[in-house]
Amino acid sequence: MFSTSLNIESTAEATMSIQNPYQAYQQNSVTTASPGELTLMLYNGCLKFIGQARNAIKNGEQARKNEALLKAQKIISELSVTLRGNDDLAGQMQSMYEYINHQLVQANTNNSEAALNEAEQYVTEFRDTWKEVLKSVRKQQFQKGGQA
Repeated sequence: MFSTSLNIESTAEATMSIQNPYQAYQQNSVTTASPGELTLMLYNGCLKFIGQARNAIKNGEQARKNEALLKAQKIISELSVTLRGNDDLAGQMQSMYEYINHQLVQANTNNSEAALNEAEQYVTEFRDTWKEVLKSVRKQQFQKGGQA
């Protein structure tokens, strides 16, 4: 009369619905972010993957290290593609992104924590500088809005 079998589909759906609010939040954050905020997210993501790679190197997890560093490299490539203009700053940033990418490759092929640390240092500096630029822009926008 009573069925004791589990409905696997409804269990999977329940599990998915538990995970979906976070995924929905992440998706919403990306789709509603300004270009400046997206750049900040990319820097933060790159640092996250560098941290994952560092842990994987320490634990001898080659596949996990490779996956994390490939993701970090993709982010650096995306940041490089988004550079606009032919001025000196864009050229210098392009060179720095190429150097960071080179360091990530060295970290991956040689398990080099020194190369990983150097890449992380540059990405952290860029992220922190970008964060200050965003604060300054927001402050200027707020002041303009308050004077209108």
